[in-house]
Amino acid sequence: MVEKDSRLPLYHQLMDILLEKIESGELGENDQLPSERELCETYEVSRTTVRQTMQELEKEGYIYKIHGKGTYVSPRTYKQSLVKFYSFTEEMKKAGKHPTTQVISFSKVVADSKLAKVMNLRVETELFKVTRLRLADEEPMLYETSYLPVDVFSSLSREDLEHAPMYEVFREQYNVNISSAVESFKAVSADKMEADMLQIVEGSPCLLLERITYDQSRVIEYTVSIARGDKFTYTVELK
Repeated sequence: MVEKDSRLPLYHQLMDILLEKIESGELGENDQLPSERELCETYEVSRTTVRQTMQELEKEGYIYKIHGKGTYVSPRTYKQSLVKFYSFTEEMKKAGKHPTTQVISFSKVVADSKLAKVMNLRVETELFKVTRLRLADEEPMLYETSYLPVDVFSSLSREDLEHAPMYEVFREQYNVNISSAVESFKAVSADKMEADMLQIVEGSPCLLLERITYDQSRVIEYTVSIARGDKFTYTVELK
């Protein structure tokens, strides 16, 4: 319960109580919180205290409001460390989610001047262009387009990528191992097509991720991803 004689402000104490319920799983993703009146009665605090608590929780991304319906627990975000190489599939498994991938398109293209420069290839080098939707527990998370050199993955097929993670295919079928990757990030707004794919509102905040992946000095993948801004938090450890 809230302690009236504590040095901690009442709204801060109520925040701690609700956060403990959220973080313990007692209140799950998208669960509705009790109403203002119920919180006032349960914890014997004023509406002012409850409203300040809700404002702080909403500001920090723990809850969201639907006008005329109530207040709900925000879906969890996935914290991704950038200290080492990571795989979407493996990270979702670690988070207790079931990752799946939908291959939207699979085709051959030739490298234009931009792709050639990024991938250190000659212009008009043949590439596989693969567009995929990455999901966790059937919820869309990432919309991404990858470019792969045909001369490295000569017999790659759509079916290969529908039945196994891309990096597993690299390793198991082509004996290609990732030695390093360079990734850059930029804040963007989802266009209509991206919003439709990710099942979000057009103009929603997203992150544009560009990854260049190497096997020693050779570029084996260039991927451009649109990540939902409400689902991912990326962290860097500074030393």
